[in-house]
Amino acid sequence: MFTLPPGATEILLVRHGSTAGVDAGGTFPVNEDGDGDPPLSDDGEEQARLVGERLSHEPLSRLFVTTLQRTHQTAARLVELTGLVPEVVADLREIHLGDWDAGEYRVRIADRDPLIMRSFVEQRWDLIPGAEKDELFAERVRRGFDHVVAQAGPDTTVAAVVHGGVIAEMCRQATGSEPFAFLGADNTSVNRFVVFPDGRLRLRSYNDTGHLDGLRDRPWVTGTASEPIT
Repeated sequence: MFTLPPGATEILLVRHGSTAGVDAGGTFPVNEDGDGDPPLSDDGEEQARLVGERLSHEPLSRLFVTTLQRTHQTAARLVELTGLVPEVVADLREIHLGDWDAGEYRVRIADRDPLIMRSFVEQRWDLIPGAEKDELFAERVRRGFDHVVAQAGPDTTVAAVVHGGVIAEMCRQATGSEPFAFLGADNTSVNRFVVFPDGRLRLRSYNDTGHLDGLRDRPWVTGTASEPIT
């Protein structure tokens, strides 16, 4: 059994549940900041229920979400079971995909758009028109992660419901991997990081979806092609 080292902090980054698809016009809602902000789908609500029940057995002292509604909805069952009050960390929101952030990204990836394919080969989001610069995204995510660590304090375990791109970026920073190496985190997967007192960051586990084991015959559990980051 894992024992948290003295003075260390454990951060659970949890990906949100699967979200509603684009409408007939190929778009979904955006928030006041211009970020794509679709709600959870019915399947995503079920995933959220299961991960909430699982995490209710963790010794969580705090809970964090982003500015996007899918993270709040994913956290709802955990809040109901534990009474934890979600704290918003704007810096942990998903990467902004510019002109493609309102659903067009999903349409284009389904069509295997050449620019999407190029972005995966070069492992850069900012090839997409108007997208957030990769380096700025990395800085923002780390700032948000460090804020969570500071708020948590030593000898604690906390959870943050975030996004696929955010999880991939923190895994990259923890392991030194290529930028897109960890882009496959499934919806409601639990990804564990340990921050040591001297600041060292370690990835303890990645893409743990044990709470979904009874649902493996459903396509939204086993694949992320429909929503690879958002």
